[in-house]
Amino acid sequence: MAIPEGGDVPGILLIHAWWGLSDFFKSVCDRLADEGFVTLAPDLYNGKTASTIEEAKRLRSQLKRPVVTKELDGAVDLLSTLFAVSGEKIGVLGFSLGAYWSMWLSTERPSEVAAVTTFYGTRKGDYKKVQATFLGHFAADDKWAPLKMVHTLESQIRTAGKDVTFHIYPGTKHWFFEKDRPDAYNPEAAQLAWKRTVAFFHKNLDH
Repeated sequence: MAIPEGGDVPGILLIHAWWGLSDFFKSVCDRLADEGFVTLAPDLYNGKTASTIEEAKRLRSQLKRPVVTKELDGAVDLLSTLFAVSGEKIGVLGFSLGAYWSMWLSTERPSEVAAVTTFYGTRKGDYKKVQATFLGHFAADDKWAPLKMVHTLESQIRTAGKDVTFHIYPGTKHWFFEKDRPDAYNPEAAQLAWKRTVAFFHKNLDH
């Protein structure tokens, strides 16, 4: 958890990618706190992290859906009741695996989740009851989240009458935002996506 000085600011729930709650995702929490948000990142792997795709696949395969849903519900409850958090609405930021669960939370906790930012992750679902506004960042060349799936998700959200903005970043691959993935990291795209994300959360969460 990262809390800005002073408190009484909007809260954001950060859900890590399948690598686990690595130092990189912890650093994103600190960056969000620097921008004026209380940020809570639940650890879905209980301290374990992966550095290779094979390790990440193994950790993800060990996730139990009921355990994850309970963990995320508890995280929303905790973030919503923290003394430092202002307002009843929170934002959710998810990466890849975490993006899927961010979308899920928007449907399961519609009265609390006001803004969702998803990085290169999708989830089919019924978005009619959600009350959130959506921002998405996607890679132009992505075998994990192909553009066909991205466009389908965007259409589902828009058809449900919700506000959605998806950005496609040319010349990027999955994980382009993650500085500790040198095989995919794209600093220019990452910087632009970050700027858009911060502005999005301020617009939709500030009171």
